[in-house]
Amino acid sequence: MDTAPRTPAPAPATRFLPRPEGRIAWTSEGPEAAPTVVLVPGMGDLRGTWRDLVAPLQAAGHRVVRTDLRGHGESDTTFHTHGDLATGSDLVALVESVGGPVVLLGSSMGAAAACWVAAERPDLVAGLVLVGPVLRDRPMPRPAVAAMRAAYRALFARPWGGRAWTAYYGGPLTRGTRGPWLDDHLAALRASLREPGRLRSFRDLAVQLTHAPVTARLSDVHAPTLAFVGDLDPDFPDVAAERTWIEQTLGADVVAVADAAHYPHHQRPDVVVPRTLRFLAGLPRTAAGAFAAATPVDSGHAARDEAAGA
Repeated sequence: MDTAPRTPAPAPATRFLPRPEGRIAWTSEGPEAAPTVVLVPGMGDLRGTWRDLVAPLQAAGHRVVRTDLRGHGESDTTFHTHGDLATGSDLVALVESVGGPVVLLGSSMGAAAACWVAAERPDLVAGLVLVGPVLRDRPMPRPAVAAMRAAYRALFARPWGGRAWTAYYGGPLTRGTRGPWLDDHLAALRASLREPGRLRSFRDLAVQLTHAPVTARLSDVHAPTLAFVGDLDPDFPDVAAERTWIEQTLGADVVAVADAAHYPHHQRPDVVVPRTLRFLAGLPRTAAGAFAAATPVDSGHAARDEAAGA
């Protein structure tokens, strides 16, 4: 299978989803009647992060929908509420707009938001693909959390905030294999964060973000789940333990990605693309070929819940 880096096709037209505090930017590629995959970036990222997956997904017969987070990319900067649940509510509205059930592919906090949707609206979700999924907060005393949020306010301020984030993105978060277009992506991130309101929106998200509401709902997720966790991911103090926790908590098929950190989808597309396509091919379909909504018997949750006496 050809997973070599591809020259991106002309950008599709940006569409906008109205929400109470502003508009969410999204794009669609492929036939609208095709089984739909919705790609969700993580904090401080752009929908272009999924560049390496778009062509293979389309070639496999899928409609590919990509979205920007609130205040990110081309989404409005008028939002005051950010985080997993806010993103999850935007995804619910987006999937209702494009038509579900869909498969949600989420990176980092986008993976957490996708899990929340699967718990809250299982009728909309046929499966989950989670990349570098951050699904729980690190245990910290309250003073440490307050100090961390104060540090975010200072670190992600003008004039250095954009440079600070892209240095971290292009450093520890992409340790190991670097995608051939990473420098272009970092330049796009820096340019985006220079736009009015973008850095403030990113800072507000960093300060408001907690995964606790998602962690509390993971037992309600019954969608088949595939997860990719890089061996070098700095978000996890113990990467092996995090993989085991994700596997046991979600009944997920967890793939260890060598020589990758937080973004295996663009660090190691040679691993992520074929495994994702195989996962999608195995999901239940309707008679018309669309994805079918997941039930507990479709996933590893049935065995998990039985073992737990649920």
